[in-house]
Amino acid sequence: MKPDYKNWIPKWMFGAFTAGAVISLVLMIIFALALHGAAKVILVIIFALAFILCLVSDIWSVFAYNKFSYDGNRKLSKGIIDGIAGYVDLPDGATALDIGCGSGALAIAVAKKNPNASVIGCDRWGKEYKEFSKLLCKENAKAEGCENITFQKGDATKLPFEDESFDAVVSNYVYHNIPTTDRQAILLETLRTLKKGGTFALHDIFSKNEYGDMEPFLQKLRDMGYEKVELIDTSDKFMSPSEAKTMFLSGSALLYGRK
Repeated sequence: MKPDYKNWIPKWMFGAFTAGAVISLVLMIIFALALHGAAKVILVIIFALAFILCLVSDIWSVFAYNKFSYDGNRKLSKGIIDGIAGYVDLPDGATALDIGCGSGALAIAVAKKNPNASVIGCDRWGKEYKEFSKLLCKENAKAEGCENITFQKGDATKLPFEDESFDAVVSNYVYHNIPTTDRQAILLETLRTLKKGGTFALHDIFSKNEYGDMEPFLQKLRDMGYEKVELIDTSDKFMSPSEAKTMFLSGSALLYGRK
């Protein structure tokens, strides 16, 4: 049995962009043949631009899908997952939480690296990523022979765990997908569940557009008593700078430290 971690680029994206390109091309041809004068020129230009945009997006989505695929040559997503898990070392009997676990990849990687610890993968498994599910996570853990892991439903904005419940908390490319004007508040909600002395490794696109200025936030954590807090650029660590730019992952960084 082989694990199926799916792909960060959903297959429906191909169909949507392909359909958009075909429809735009057909309408461009129809208007080019049926109309005359200024209306013809304007509509042909509009749908020609729409066709080009959809075609380029379709080509990019196929390219990105192949880059991220666990079955492809590059396996970019696996490199990122393994990179994050590499920062988590747990003593025997410790517990860890993966927030927004999706198909279970990061939670399983942490559990395999720390076989004498217990890991919980938590996700809301919403319709936005309907190919991910709790059942899929459990099947992937079974395929990996990983028994020190469980999965449960939960919302990153209001986690169903008590304060200081875990020795480590991790996540990967989760928070920037949550519609909110205050992602720093979500980070605090995550860190609320971390035990004193625990480790956190939270990977996301920490751009100013998504998070605002992170420097005051890092200082806030230090003022709160966190022993170690740093923002590690991963756009040239877990991937190449050109891949980060091409995949729209520029700004990727790991918020890493110890409480």
